Amino acid sequence: MNKELFELGISKRKATLGDAYVERNLAKADEFNLPFQEAMTEWCWGFGWGDETIDAKTRSMMNLTMIAALGKMEEWELHLNGALNNGVSVDEIRSILHAIAIYCGVPQGVECFRIARKVLTEKGLLEPTA
Repeated sequence: MNKELFELGISKRKATLGDAYVERNLAKADEFNLPFQEAMTEWCWGFGWGDETIDAKTRSMMNLTMIAALGKMEEWELHLNGALNNGVSVDEIRSILHAIAIYCGVPQGVECFRIARKVLTEKGLLEPTA
Protein backbone atom coordinates (compact mmCIF):
# COMPACT_ATOMS: atom_id res chain seq x y z
CA MET A 1 0.00 0.00 0.00
CA ASN A 2 1.19 3.51 -0.84
CA LYS A 3 0.77 5.25 2.54
CA GLU A 4 0.95 8.74 1.00
CA LEU A 5 -1.85 8.02 -1.50
CA PHE A 6 -3.88 6.33 1.25
CA GLU A 7 -3.62 9.37 3.53
CA LEU A 8 -4.51 11.69 0.63
CA GLY A 9 -7.42 9.38 -0.14
CA ILE A 10 -8.68 9.50 3.44
CA SER A 11 -8.67 13.30 3.40
CA LYS A 12 -10.46 13.49 0.01
CA ARG A 13 -12.96 10.81 1.01
CA LYS A 14 -13.79 12.57 4.29
CA ALA A 15 -14.06 15.98 2.59
CA THR A 16 -16.63 14.61 0.17
CA LEU A 17 -18.53 11.96 2.12
CA GLY A 18 -18.04 13.25 5.66
CA ASP A 19 -15.85 12.13 8.54
CA ALA A 20 -18.56 10.05 10.22
CA TYR A 21 -19.37 8.03 7.09
CA VAL A 22 -15.73 7.25 6.32
CA GLU A 23 -14.80 6.42 9.91
CA ARG A 24 -17.88 4.19 10.25
CA ASN A 25 -16.95 2.26 7.09
CA LEU A 26 -13.34 1.81 8.12
CA ALA A 27 -14.36 0.75 11.63
CA LYS A 28 -16.67 -1.93 10.17
CA ALA A 29 -13.90 -3.30 7.95
CA ASP A 30 -12.67 -6.75 8.83
CA GLU A 31 -10.09 -9.15 7.42
CA PHE A 32 -12.52 -9.95 4.57
CA ASN A 33 -13.07 -6.43 3.23
CA LEU A 34 -10.28 -4.34 4.79
CA PRO A 35 -7.96 -4.87 1.79
CA PHE A 36 -10.75 -3.55 -0.47
CA GLN A 37 -11.36 -0.52 1.78
CA GLU A 38 -7.64 0.26 1.75
CA ALA A 39 -7.27 -0.21 -2.01
CA MET A 40 -10.38 1.84 -2.77
CA THR A 41 -9.22 4.64 -0.49
CA GLU A 42 -5.74 4.63 -2.03
CA TRP A 43 -6.76 4.22 -5.68
CA CYS A 44 -10.17 5.90 -6.05
CA TRP A 45 -9.77 8.63 -3.49
CA GLY A 46 -5.99 9.13 -3.37
CA PHE A 47 -5.04 8.60 -7.00
CA GLY A 48 -8.37 9.62 -8.57
CA TRP A 49 -9.78 12.35 -6.36
CA GLY A 50 -6.26 13.44 -5.37
CA ASP A 51 -5.54 14.52 -8.94
CA GLU A 52 -6.21 18.26 -8.75
CA THR A 53 -6.52 18.61 -12.55
CA ILE A 54 -10.28 18.26 -12.06
CA ASP A 55 -11.70 20.09 -9.05
CA ALA A 56 -13.88 18.25 -6.53
CA LYS A 57 -17.08 19.98 -7.63
CA THR A 58 -16.62 18.98 -11.27
CA ARG A 59 -15.58 15.46 -10.27
CA SER A 60 -18.76 15.16 -8.17
CA MET A 61 -20.87 16.28 -11.12
CA MET A 62 -19.18 13.70 -13.35
CA ASN A 63 -19.67 10.98 -10.74
CA LEU A 64 -23.39 11.67 -10.48
CA THR A 65 -23.85 11.07 -14.19
CA MET A 66 -21.62 7.99 -14.35
CA ILE A 67 -23.10 6.35 -11.26
CA ALA A 68 -26.61 7.04 -12.58
CA ALA A 69 -25.66 5.37 -15.87
CA LEU A 70 -24.58 2.32 -13.89
CA GLY A 71 -27.87 2.34 -11.96
CA LYS A 72 -26.11 2.08 -8.58
CA MET A 73 -28.65 4.12 -6.65
CA GLU A 74 -27.27 3.70 -3.12
CA GLU A 75 -23.92 4.99 -4.36
CA TRP A 76 -25.74 7.72 -6.31
CA GLU A 77 -27.44 8.96 -3.15
CA LEU A 78 -24.14 8.87 -1.27
CA HIS A 79 -22.42 10.86 -4.02
CA LEU A 80 -25.33 13.31 -4.25
CA ASN A 81 -24.62 14.17 -0.62
CA GLY A 82 -20.94 14.41 -1.51
CA ALA A 83 -21.72 16.68 -4.45
CA LEU A 84 -23.57 19.04 -2.11
CA ASN A 85 -20.54 18.99 0.21
CA ASN A 86 -18.38 19.88 -2.80
CA GLY A 87 -20.46 22.94 -3.68
CA VAL A 88 -22.81 21.62 -6.36
CA SER A 89 -25.95 23.78 -6.28
CA VAL A 90 -29.57 22.66 -6.48
CA ASP A 91 -29.82 24.27 -9.94
CA GLU A 92 -26.73 22.37 -11.09
CA ILE A 93 -28.18 19.13 -9.71
CA ARG A 94 -31.38 19.76 -11.67
CA SER A 95 -29.35 20.24 -14.86
CA ILE A 96 -27.38 17.07 -14.14
CA LEU A 97 -30.66 15.21 -13.68
CA HIS A 98 -31.86 16.47 -17.06
CA ALA A 99 -28.69 15.11 -18.69
CA ILE A 100 -29.15 11.80 -16.86
CA ALA A 101 -32.72 11.50 -18.17
CA ILE A 102 -31.61 12.33 -21.71
CA TYR A 103 -28.60 10.03 -21.87
CA CYS A 104 -29.51 7.26 -19.40
CA GLY A 105 -33.25 7.16 -20.04
CA VAL A 106 -36.31 8.76 -18.52
CA PRO A 107 -36.90 5.97 -15.95
CA GLN A 108 -33.38 6.51 -14.59
CA GLY A 109 -33.99 10.26 -14.54
CA VAL A 110 -37.23 9.72 -12.61
CA GLU A 111 -35.41 7.54 -10.05
CA CYS A 112 -32.64 10.11 -9.63
CA PHE A 113 -35.14 12.96 -9.26
CA ARG A 114 -36.96 10.94 -6.57
CA ILE A 115 -33.77 10.40 -4.59
CA ALA A 116 -32.63 13.98 -5.14
CA ARG A 117 -35.94 15.34 -3.83
CA LYS A 118 -35.62 13.18 -0.70
CA VAL A 119 -32.01 14.24 -0.02
CA LEU A 120 -32.56 17.92 -0.84
CA THR A 121 -35.69 18.03 1.33
CA GLU A 122 -33.88 16.35 4.24
CA LYS A 123 -31.14 18.97 3.96
CA GLY A 124 -33.69 21.81 3.90
CA LEU A 125 -32.76 22.80 0.34
CA LEU A 126 -36.25 22.03 -1.03
CA GLU A 127 -39.66 22.43 0.54
CA PRO A 128 -41.48 19.18 1.29
CA THR A 129 -44.18 18.28 -1.21
CA ALA A 130 -47.77 17.89 -0.17
